[in-house]
Amino acid sequence: MTRIDFYILGDVDHLAKQRFACRLAQRALQAGQRVYVRAATQDAADLDELMWEYPPDGFLPHARLADAKAEPITIGAADQQPEQAQVLINLEGDIPDFFTSFERVSEVVLANERGAGRDKYRRYRERGYPLFHHELDNWE
Repeated sequence: MTRIDFYILGDVDHLAKQRFACRLAQRALQAGQRVYVRAATQDAADLDELMWEYPPDGFLPHARLADAKAEPITIGAADQQPEQAQVLINLEGDIPDFFTSFERVSEVVLANERGAGRDKYRRYRERGYPLFHHELDNWE
């Protein structure tokens, strides 16, 4: 069954959410897992740029889903579904229908998005998925 992790950031800065997504992707990559980062179209473009500079002394090997390159990290827009990945990092406000095809889902929630985060949490809980909650104030 898919494990769902909620990461509640103390930040309200939209870029913090993207940086944290990079951090999660890096950890999954280090664990040998393929990652799909689901984001709005503009956020996907911003993440693409950010991953070329993250971490500061390197980069994260990635590709846009539309490019169809075999990279361990794939970035896609909200309505796109990847072929294979173990980890979904969901930066969108909704829950994609295809989330059950992943071993793990990471929901990243900013401090000013708590209401929407609670709604997602409730929907996952109602469906019986294992949920884990992480409050992060000083994560950088």
